[in-house]
Amino acid sequence: MKERIRQTSIQLFAEKGFKETSIQDIVNTLQVTKGTFYYYFTSKEQLLMDIHLSYIDSLLEKQKAILEDSEKSYKEKLYEVVYLLIHDIEKEGLSAKVYFREMRNLSEPHLSLIASKRDLFRKQIEEIIQKGMERREFRNDLPVDITALGILGMANWSYFWFDPAGRETDRKVSEIFLKILLEGLAESR
Repeated sequence: MKERIRQTSIQLFAEKGFKETSIQDIVNTLQVTKGTFYYYFTSKEQLLMDIHLSYIDSLLEKQKAILEDSEKSYKEKLYEVVYLLIHDIEKEGLSAKVYFREMRNLSEPHLSLIASKRDLFRKQIEEIIQKGMERREFRNDLPVDITALGILGMANWSYFWFDPAGRETDRKVSEIFLKILLEGLAESR
């Protein structure tokens, strides 16, 4: 039942927004009582926090596996992280939408916990970039922090426009992003 509440809430939060969705909307959709909701969650915000933690913890776990793969170059690791973000948006579409759009509805200390996990994800991208620079896989004349933020901006905003049934697959979009990152837009001569 807890997972049904989560999935129904994700759907409603994605459609109507967190503030516009009431606990009554959730229980009406599930055809259960408010007591059932409160058995699993103390509040609507705790439910939102649960959705956020599930999403970011899953990303961090997958990112860790990429970082620990000693067989891959840093270019390959960067591609895998970009693909992870795009693919996760495809696979977890509504969860991603709720995660990116509704974070502003978390209060302290929930907001700080999610922000620290997001910072960890970003720092680990910075680590890939830094080590790639040290190994001369990437140019080393760009600030690592701004580069990481640029990568996250490209990938994270795709939740807004990426259509998994559209013209390009998640893998192809990731390849395009990496080509832009590594080769730029300038005509090669």
